[in-house]
Amino acid sequence: MSGYFSDLYHGTKSLLVGLGVTFKEMLKPTVTVHYPRETLTITPNYRGHIELVSDEKTGGSLCITCGMCARACPSACISIHSEKPEGSKKKILTGFELDFTRCSLCGICVESCPTDAIAYSQEYNLAGYSREEFHMDLLGRLGKGGGSLT
Repeated sequence: MSGYFSDLYHGTKSLLVGLGVTFKEMLKPTVTVHYPRETLTITPNYRGHIELVSDEKTGGSLCITCGMCARACPSACISIHSEKPEGSKKKILTGFELDFTRCSLCGICVESCPTDAIAYSQEYNLAGYSREEFHMDLLGRLGKGGGSLT
């Protein structure tokens, strides 16, 4: 019989301690971000998907189409397209595509680029309804100034 009253006492005590914690936390200010209406500030060292860096002089890309990033990528998610115009010594970048569904965000492509033409994006709000929305034309995004997925 004494075990019954002991269990009743300890159960009531546990309930009151739990309610005390609940009421104490209920009076504190909320730390939740109401996502669609509020956004978080992202730290500068956030590693999102890759982006092409624009040349300040010409407004184009710094990419020299060497293909080091595509060769270094373990996921094989980068494809570079270039052409060499008549009478020119340099190739011109005509397409830089990233298959973000295959990207492992390892950063080897950023480290291997000799001209620092690739950098991490600060974009974290990536959502889509199909895989095709995550096949990014980074050269087209550079012309548009970044933005949403193409």
